[in-house]
Amino acid sequence: MIFRGLFGGRRDAADEQIIPVVRNVTIGRTVRLDPLAWRRLGEGALFRLDTDVLEIVAQGRINLGADGFVHRFYTDDDLMLQMVSPDAMGQGANDFTLFGPWSSAYPPDAAAKRRWSDRLRARTFEDEGLPAYRRFWFGDADERQDPVSFWETVWDDRSGLAFRKIYQTCMLFARDLPGEGRELLLALEMEPENGDLTHEVMVGIPLNVGEFEA
Repeated sequence: MIFRGLFGGRRDAADEQIIPVVRNVTIGRTVRLDPLAWRRLGEGALFRLDTDVLEIVAQGRINLGADGFVHRFYTDDDLMLQMVSPDAMGQGANDFTLFGPWSSAYPPDAAAKRRWSDRLRARTFEDEGLPAYRRFWFGDADERQDPVSFWETVWDDRSGLAFRKIYQTCMLFARDLPGEGRELLLALEMEPENGDLTHEVMVGIPLNVGEFEA
């Protein structure tokens, strides 16, 4: 599982102890989804869920500087509800996505790591069992584009005392579906502090604010 090994250990830092509640979502709360969010995509979509309830067991925050903050909320089975906001506490959250895990692998050597880095920079991302997805961030006019790198702070309880730092390099890809549907693919290289580097693929969908509630 993608995030299973990230929630262990302990560190103390006063500036990490205020855990945001974003759109009423935080650790220990339940999020209810509108199943039409993925069912409307039709048979061509690979994103599937067999539940419309998310039990949030951990959450993360990413500081993108002038580009704002990313707030992430995780379930036990590695589903990730993501919200983007201009502020650290998420009061202005206005961009919402839901991702599920597709694949996870430990690169066996430096050559595999280089190949993954090249795939993140490419115009199109393909993987076993997946169709082609076009680069969504920055557009696909350029043949190669550098991915985005950042640290994510992840908490697994509301005290704010126990948290992780995970360094990530990622790129977002997408493909259009019949009608007005769009499916997303997030490709990541992840390395927790004192942990092993992994290559992750997640498939997801955009959400409207009315398609979830906590």
